[in-house]
Amino acid sequence: MKTNKKNLRSKEWFGGNDKMGFVHRSWLRNQGYPDDMFRGRPVIGICNTWSELTPCNGHLREFAEIVKKGVLEAGGFPLEFPVMSLGETIMRPTTMLFRNLASMDVEESIRANPLDGIVLLTGCDKTTPSTIMGACSVDLPTIVVPGGPMLNGKFRGGEIGSGSFNWMIKEKQKRDKFTEEDFLEAEICAARSAGHCNTMGTASTMATMAEALGLTLPGASAIPAVDARKKVMAQLSGRRIVEMVNEDLTLSKILTREAFENAIVVNAAVGGSTNLIIHLIAIAGRMGVPLKLEDFDDLGSKIPLLVNLMPSGKHLMEDYFYAGGLSVVLKELKSKLHKTVTANGKSHQENCEKAVCYNEEVISKYDTPFQKEAGIAVLKGNLCENGAVIKPSAATPELMKHRGKAVVFTSMDDYHARVDDPNLDIDADSVIVLQNVGPKGYPGMPEVGNVDLPEKLIMQGVKDMVRISDGRMSGTAYGTVVLHVSPESAIGGNLALVQNGDFIELDVENRRLHLDVSPEELEKRRAAWIPPKPHTERGYVKIYLNHVEQAEKGADLDILVGGSGSEVKGDLH
Repeated sequence: MKTNKKNLRSKEWFGGNDKMGFVHRSWLRNQGYPDDMFRGRPVIGICNTWSELTPCNGHLREFAEIVKKGVLEAGGFPLEFPVMSLGETIMRPTTMLFRNLASMDVEESIRANPLDGIVLLTGCDKTTPSTIMGACSVDLPTIVVPGGPMLNGKFRGGEIGSGSFNWMIKEKQKRDKFTEEDFLEAEICAARSAGHCNTMGTASTMATMAEALGLTLPGASAIPAVDARKKVMAQLSGRRIVEMVNEDLTLSKILTREAFENAIVVNAAVGGSTNLIIHLIAIAGRMGVPLKLEDFDDLGSKIPLLVNLMPSGKHLMEDYFYAGGLSVVLKELKSKLHKTVTANGKSHQENCEKAVCYNEEVISKYDTPFQKEAGIAVLKGNLCENGAVIKPSAATPELMKHRGKAVVFTSMDDYHARVDDPNLDIDADSVIVLQNVGPKGYPGMPEVGNVDLPEKLIMQGVKDMVRISDGRMSGTAYGTVVLHVSPESAIGGNLALVQNGDFIELDVENRRLHLDVSPEELEKRRAAWIPPKPHTERGYVKIYLNHVEQAEKGADLDILVGGSGSEVKGDLH
């Protein structure tokens, strides 16, 4: 095996026969490491997002031990370290507020320690982009081990998707008369194994993104968390990261502009989450790769939907894995993908050469897709001068061109207080507008864009309405929902100026979102607009509010864009 011992970064800590070499080695010896661990072995940092407060990542403690086994087998020295974990299902107000903080934790933990290569253990949706963002800013050899989806939920003879069922609860309560016992049974059935959500939600989308970018071993993203093959993949990843260090296969050699283009194409084909846009732009920003909002429309909007998974379809991630997983999709897309290097040193085209589809009801051929055009559409207009997005595969076709009167909610508190008021002036043709849920407005840009419909319309049988906000939507959700409106309302974007009764036009085919109000009237309203007070004057949230960028720039902190490399400033030598 080719070695790179002379250039190991960890040698600066462990290689010297001086005072600091003594200090660095001697304290670690209290863990019982033999002398050969400090003599030229690549030191592999296992970045673990395990936490009992992050249900999707609750199995990663065991996986760290499996990765260590692979590292040791390949001649490396594995050292596990914890970083801030982000559990979307529990954390308030939203994990998106803390994605950038977690990325800082990862970046500084890697840079400050004697590490030559990194294994990222990820699961719940923000743990994948946050750890990748942090690792990118240091640029060492890095491999991702996705935690994997749960097994399919089983409920009363059918399947239930963890995540997607959440958006049916109000409808089930109001129209289908679900009892407390019904909900308890569904609650127990929905998440029946370790792993992240089992739909093509944001967690599955981010795992898919990691593989599409080339950051995992082939086939890693779709294996269920409790399948023994996931453990094998973790062990092999431990072996491979040692080889990547010896080959000096750093993140910057994998994450080229072409790799990001591949990820955009793949996301369209699998019906992935709109959240991919914000995360991918932020990752590209850390790498110094130019990527803009329009790229997602230009490169992905004409790609057909090849995967029949909730929320765009009917199956779940377990079915997708059995059908062949992402390797089959990559094979169908191979003429649309750049030949870029991946974590195993080969291209996607080489890696997927022997892929076989075992169920065309789950993964279709490129020429006979489930939907002809499935990528994310980027909208422009006076209501979203810097852009907004919509996911056509999750929307109602009849609403993709629509004109209706705005019903405005100024905050989530306002929405909750009034949405089910029987006297609310709203009908099926109305457009629900939700303000002040963007990066600065909430703060943190939560997944609330797909707000529930009013009770009185649900009782009338209404299943979807056009909804517009500067917030995000869960990747498990569906509906005709316009998201990521920029500039956001909290900084005076035109979304802040919308009033009840204003007509709004949505035309997805022509990529247009228009507020039918004259420029003169908008300026009059702007003069009367009062900015909201800051949420806080202290701590991380204050830093976030001062530095967070808008959605079309990835909602990263402006002070984190780019990277500082692996050199440690001000060490003790």
